[in-house]
Amino acid sequence: MKKAVILTIALMLASAASAQKTENVKFGNFEQWTVRMFKESGVLGGKTVPLYVVGPRDTIVGNKKYDYSKTIWASSNSFAQVMGITKISTSVMPDKGPSGTCARLETNMVKCKAIGIIDISVLAQGALFWGKVWEPITSTKTAEAAMEWGIPFTKKPSAMIFDYKATLPNTGRLLKDNKEIDGYDPEEAMFILQQRWEDKEGNLHAKRVGTAVYLINKSTGSWVKGKRVPVIYGDASKDPSYNKAMALMDSSNKIRIYAKNSKGESKQVIEEGWASPDETPTHALMNFTSGTQGAFCGALGNILWIDNVKLEY
Repeated sequence: MKKAVILTIALMLASAASAQKTENVKFGNFEQWTVRMFKESGVLGGKTVPLYVVGPRDTIVGNKKYDYSKTIWASSNSFAQVMGITKISTSVMPDKGPSGTCARLETNMVKCKAIGIIDISVLAQGALFWGKVWEPITSTKTAEAAMEWGIPFTKKPSAMIFDYKATLPNTGRLLKDNKEIDGYDPEEAMFILQQRWEDKEGNLHAKRVGTAVYLINKSTGSWVKGKRVPVIYGDASKDPSYNKAMALMDSSNKIRIYAKNSKGESKQVIEEGWASPDETPTHALMNFTSGTQGAFCGALGNILWIDNVKLEY
């Protein structure tokens, strides 16, 4: 009798395991990068500096826009032309992982100073996300709108899986508008499914179909392998694991995402509510970031390493 029970349990476990499968995210092992070699303006020193894109292995020389149809990944790395001055900012780059290459995301200061012309110093978080960037960026005030968040996506995975390592100074102090304020800045891994639509005026709306958010609050010291974050379908606010990082990205949320409408205009995507669990998504957002305090605010010195991103079905 006992043998029969044990055999039944073993068969059930084997059946459950076989029912689950993982799918590698395109370029999600971070072994392939495009290196873009830019020449900054002479008033900034005229240096040739690299800018990285997770995508086909390639090297592009010259101050050129990138063809994001080659990849699903974009980042906070920026090719900016402000007042005729070309400036490159890098907060996401390849780094050595446990085996091969991983992605390194860091929060740092970006400075652009040319006497009598421009003097900008802003905090930049490292963000690696599904989408694209409309280049060149022409102003820090419109930098968020230059990023298109999300890709067409109709599948319904059960979880996001990835490897990570994190460094967080957690000094209790943040930088905002070049001033110190009190606060902490956790890092984040996010996978969100949306059902989007456009109204007559060209505004973009969405309902949240699925939510997977994981906050990283402390340094890990070593790599955490195979972190699994389940996707919550329907109203995530009713789930016992709910936290404010899972909140809808509506007009009151400090985290704003943008996409282009049918007229080619960049519009904020406003999440109007929670979809029912059986709804089919139209878009997916995956985002890894070294900080969660919104634009130009965060903890200097935060670093997040990401590798081997997968989806479970």
